[in-house]
Amino acid sequence: MSQCVRWACCVVLCFWLINRAALAADPESVSSAAQRPNIVFAFADDWGRYASAYARLESGGPSDIVTTPNFDRVAQQGVLFTQAYVNAPSCTPCRSSLLSGQYFWRTGLGAILQGAIWDDDIPTYPLLLEQSGYHIGHTYKVWSPGTPKDQPHGGKRTSYNSAGRRFNAFSQFVEKQIVGQQSDPQSARQQLLNEVRDNFRSFLEQCDDQQPFCYWFGPTNCHRKWIRGSGKSHWGLEPDQLRGKLPGYLPDVPEVRQDFCDYLGEVQAFDAGLGVLLNELDERGLADNTIVVVSGDHGIPGIPRGKCNLYDLGTRVPLAICWPSGAGAGLVVDDFVSLPDLAPTFLQAGGVVVPNVMTGRSLVPVLQSRRSGVIDDQRDHVVVGRERHVAKARHGQLPYPQRAIRTAQFLYIRNFKPDRYPMGLAPGFGLAEDAAWPSFDQLRENTFSAFGDLDASPTKAWMLTHLEAQATRQQVELTMGLRPAEELFDVRQDPDHMTNLAADPEYREIKQRLSDRLMKILRDSGDPRVIGDQYDRPPFAGTP
Repeated sequence: MSQCVRWACCVVLCFWLINRAALAADPESVSSAAQRPNIVFAFADDWGRYASAYARLESGGPSDIVTTPNFDRVAQQGVLFTQAYVNAPSCTPCRSSLLSGQYFWRTGLGAILQGAIWDDDIPTYPLLLEQSGYHIGHTYKVWSPGTPKDQPHGGKRTSYNSAGRRFNAFSQFVEKQIVGQQSDPQSARQQLLNEVRDNFRSFLEQCDDQQPFCYWFGPTNCHRKWIRGSGKSHWGLEPDQLRGKLPGYLPDVPEVRQDFCDYLGEVQAFDAGLGVLLNELDERGLADNTIVVVSGDHGIPGIPRGKCNLYDLGTRVPLAICWPSGAGAGLVVDDFVSLPDLAPTFLQAGGVVVPNVMTGRSLVPVLQSRRSGVIDDQRDHVVVGRERHVAKARHGQLPYPQRAIRTAQFLYIRNFKPDRYPMGLAPGFGLAEDAAWPSFDQLRENTFSAFGDLDASPTKAWMLTHLEAQATRQQVELTMGLRPAEELFDVRQDPDHMTNLAADPEYREIKQRLSDRLMKILRDSGDPRVIGDQYDRPPFAGTP
């Protein structure tokens, strides 16, 4: 390992070496070996907080038109969390934090997209479960790209994709079957659901009857690209039903409504795949002793302020947990939950002692309370952050560093480098005004044609080709332009985060209190961004 990479993991290693002998778990709530539950984790790539279960709690948004009977079933038979957030709204750092049960900035190069160099001294819950006797496996995506050694989830040796990976391109496959007249939409969908079932069965057939298992289902179909019009043609969703339901910083025009609607169709496709897993558990008599957890790894892609942003559209995600023998049913919990909390939850439920190095907090006590509402008053916030997303999108591979604290009423964001463009550069936004402006098709198809940290999409293309309209220009400035060093939003009064209160004297004390609290958490947890500004240097930025 190079000296640079060694340094990259030094903070994590220090915490691990100091604490590796100090392991903690509550013996009263840890399962015995004979009672250890199975674990099924369904984790959708790029799935934000959109499910019909949430529409019943809070109407008026995009969830009003989506139907997710299988997610709703998990929630109805278990616990629905209303305040669940990722630690980072970018695939690799989100997943590295989830697997390790730590803040993403404690995972070395796992803190940046495409870094993914994992040090063996960072414990991860799948391998700890495996060492304790669990059979582990995954289908589709867990964490990519791979590592030179074994991945933190077991790598290729735990992959169960023998039936195929076509589900990842759900609408593309169905559309191809229709256009080629090889099958109708229902038949094409069934082929993909059969693939999900066969992959899951291939995993289950490798389990000893007496051996608990831990399975990860990670399809990427909610990640772009998907077929235009598929939300309506494949799932019967009407784009115009989204009129008046989109965030205020998005143009409420047919093209954007169509794009969002097609995304919700992919959400319904994921939900159909989840239903296959649930039915298989029922048919095999495994449901009563299986924890089922369903969530997503960050917000919607290709939509401003979604994926790769610290606003709620980027960080707030669905979460439902069903544990027949360990939790109540039909409960709605308002505690703030960060997805790194899942690693110690899985370990504690599986009877494995939780390493002290994990900063996540087990949800077992919350689940076992069998109550709704606020269960643990110390779960009153989450901390989220971002460093570098796509290296190609940024000059010198420099990140756009942000950290934020989200409470029930406020979102406070610290932008450490406000002179950098949050979504990368574009003509007139960090590039010369007279630079060649990409066409609509380029913006729709090529992520790096402008603002490379925002995925290519029809929404992006429409907004950036209608800058002559003052309202659209203001929306682009708000979502893709420079941001101040501090942002503060009253999320109860301003759920779309449209009015920054950071400079308002009436909110000075609140801003300072949240800033102090955030910075203390960052310092205490060894964040390299606040300890030496290390993320601006190799191996994180530039050429290592």
